[in-house]
Amino acid sequence: MMIAQGGLTSLAFCWTLERRDGAGLGLTSHDRALVIGGTSFRPSPGISPAAVRMRGGLEPQAGEVEGALSDAALSERDLLAGRWDGARVALFAVDWTAPEGEQVALAGGRLGPVSIKDGGFAAELVGAADALSRPVCPETSPECRAELGDPQCRVDLAGRREIFVVASADGERIELDRPAGERFGFGEACLLDGDNAGWRSRVIAVGGTQVVLRDVPSFGVGAGCRVRLTEGCDKRFATCRDRFANAVNFRGEPHLPGTDLLTRYPGA
Repeated sequence: MMIAQGGLTSLAFCWTLERRDGAGLGLTSHDRALVIGGTSFRPSPGISPAAVRMRGGLEPQAGEVEGALSDAALSERDLLAGRWDGARVALFAVDWTAPEGEQVALAGGRLGPVSIKDGGFAAELVGAADALSRPVCPETSPECRAELGDPQCRVDLAGRREIFVVASADGERIELDRPAGERFGFGEACLLDGDNAGWRSRVIAVGGTQVVLRDVPSFGVGAGCRVRLTEGCDKRFATCRDRFANAVNFRGEPHLPGTDLLTRYPGA
């Protein structure tokens, strides 16, 4: 049982953060490391418990999290690069004299976009109620609703990725060492070197040796940096059928009449 009365307390706050790429860390407000369930929680004021604010109701944003950039694993560069966006967060309290004992859950969810301010960071905490704001069933559309290679699409992306070398970069425009091919249009670019390692963006246009990204990399991209391009899809039925031979898994309704059918008159 945790002691939280009078001038003596054995209460310690612990939080786990797990990124979308699988990397994570455990932190605690205690002055010594704690091991709970095989996870080591390092002493660090990375997130101040007083700065975790929760809101009631069924709003998708369940609260906010603020913290100091005090832990080496929670660096400003990683936050700016978006590596912690969408990370799974769990905050709980334990008795540090018996850390494997009772745990009191305090907050949980996923981090929204992270912003840097006053030497620290701030992020929305997206709770489980976010699922209630999503459509109950997919809306009809002439274009495919799946993403190339996902469980609905089922196209095998093996052999559909290629690594290039950056010759020069200017904002969202990147010049490659050789032509990329139009098949990478609407695909994904992943930078493999430097401060942007692991950063990803949608490819919105390909022309010769130049690719145009949807987003500007968080940090400068120098010549010699490697970039991996993954083939894309424009989500049209003809592309799915002719290029990928995957018409059976097309997740759209290309032949369903649209709302313009209401404006058509006999003999028009």
